[in-house]
Amino acid sequence: MEVNGFKIEPGANLSSAGLTDSDLANANLSDANLSGANLANANLSGANLYNANLYNANLANANLSGANLSEANLSFVCLLGAILSGANLSGANLVGANLRRAALFEANLSRTKLRGADLRLANLSLANLSGSDLSGALLYGAELTNADLSGAEITNADLREADLSGANLSGANLKSTTMPDGTIHD
Repeated sequence: MEVNGFKIEPGANLSSAGLTDSDLANANLSDANLSGANLANANLSGANLYNANLYNANLANANLSGANLSEANLSFVCLLGAILSGANLSGANLVGANLRRAALFEANLSRTKLRGADLRLANLSLANLSGSDLSGALLYGAELTNADLSGAEITNADLREADLSGANLSGANLKSTTMPDGTIHD
């Protein structure tokens, strides 16, 4: 498959590629290098991005519903307003990522690295965040209804005005975290 002159295939080198508004639904981009690529508004629903390098890529408002992003490098990526409902991000690196207002409903984020990530106003309802590292993450106003945060590292995070109704926090480390009511957890 070819899009905008770029060959879309496993292991492809698409570093800094311009793929804005592209239809890449169900594409196989496993092990691909998409660092610095512009995929704003792209349709990547059902795409296979296993172990892909998306460092510093722009995926603002992209549709990644049902996509496989497990073990992917998404550090410092922009996923502002992106749709990741039902996506598999297990073991992914999202350090410093911008996921503000992202839809992560029923997403698998188990064992992900989300240190310093911006998840303000994100919808993480029914998401699996078990064993994830959310140290220093901004979760202000995030929807975490019935989310699984068991065993998660949530130290120094901001949970002000977040909805934790029905969330599983068993074994989670909340040291120095600002809770939804504004108090600091001991």
